[in-house]
Amino acid sequence: MKFGIFYEHQIPRPWDDGDEHKLFKDALEQVELADRLGIDYAWEVEHHFLEEYSHSSAPEVFLAACSQRTKRIRLGHGIVLMPPGFNHPARVAERVSTLDIVSDGRVDWGTGEASSRLELEGFGVDPKLKRDMWLESVRETARMMTAEPYPGYKGRFFSMPHRNVVPKPLQKPHPPIWVACSNRETIKLAARLGIGALTFAFVGAEDAKYWVSEYYETFRNECEPIGQAINPNIAMVTGFMCHQDSGIAVERGLPGIQFFGYGLNHYYSTGTHVPGKFNIWDDFEAHRNGDNEPTGCIGSPAQVRETLLQYESAGVDQVVFIQQGGRNRHEHISESLELFASEVLPEFKEREEARLHAKAEALAPFIEKAESRIQGVERMDPIPEVESYPVLMERLGMPQEDSREGRDILSSLLGAESDRRSRD
Repeated sequence: MKFGIFYEHQIPRPWDDGDEHKLFKDALEQVELADRLGIDYAWEVEHHFLEEYSHSSAPEVFLAACSQRTKRIRLGHGIVLMPPGFNHPARVAERVSTLDIVSDGRVDWGTGEASSRLELEGFGVDPKLKRDMWLESVRETARMMTAEPYPGYKGRFFSMPHRNVVPKPLQKPHPPIWVACSNRETIKLAARLGIGALTFAFVGAEDAKYWVSEYYETFRNECEPIGQAINPNIAMVTGFMCHQDSGIAVERGLPGIQFFGYGLNHYYSTGTHVPGKFNIWDDFEAHRNGDNEPTGCIGSPAQVRETLLQYESAGVDQVVFIQQGGRNRHEHISESLELFASEVLPEFKEREEARLHAKAEALAPFIEKAESRIQGVERMDPIPEVESYPVLMERLGMPQEDSREGRDILSSLLGAESDRRSRD
């Protein structure tokens, strides 16, 4: 089983000058440490306007910084918001490909839709259509990464003419695709589309086997790939803090994961937010029930090992740890990772190669069947020419002086030329 660390960049109020700077610098140090310790993945979310809960609005920048401080750890978008109102598909293709190049091919491309009103309405995305937007954008972005040139697209939610989207990613045909999942139906959708399920439902280890079983059963029987490659994997997110004294682990880690859940509920289900004013941390403190029962992988090395063995036996491919939550301290996060790496991680590493080999053998015929269903990108023949503006004006007999009248005529002619090309 593989392991990852996950970042929302949480920073509860009150904020002092320099707090965000320290937050990001600490996170970079933690990713560097995880790389040295043998952790497999660093996942970084994309959220907008979700103050206190997530200040991670530019994950591609943070991951690019990580890429130059690490050598082995994979860098996961967990996730890119794919509706075009957030990110035009061509821009996603360009950014993910560039990150893949500068990281020497270590990118995993997680995708998602967004569910919070603050984000969706902030970017003018219709919540009723976001799933359809996601499907269209993921499919076409994958094609942009592989087609030379991309033949263009006239879709329901975005359109663009033929262009060669560059650069191309180092991983061929493109980095592994994942989707954020919060329920079993989305897990099955991921399997049907041949992509990894990055699960944020905080499923207990004892229930994980049912989710895993449904994912792989659906993959074997129903896979119709959305991308140009297959990525059958299921990852599950859980809270994490490890200390030799389980009581100290709970004291250091439990409030952070509780705040994570509280902030999640505030923005996605139960809260009424006043941007720039509402204090989620104070609200959390006022409503805490005092429950100090450990959750997820919070405890001693023996307790963490026992929980992870249950995930492993359930067939989970990757467990992703949330440590950076609430007011969890940088030094405690670092100590916890070091203890986990020395006392728990090695035995899982020893079994990983055999697990991957057995999985590859078991899935081989189903992967082959799924790959035969990949829809390639049709080439354009002939490829339309795209003249520069001066060349176009000269061909159309247009004066090139810089006048308002000339610009208005050019604008009109360009519109007519675009219509003509569309009809052709």
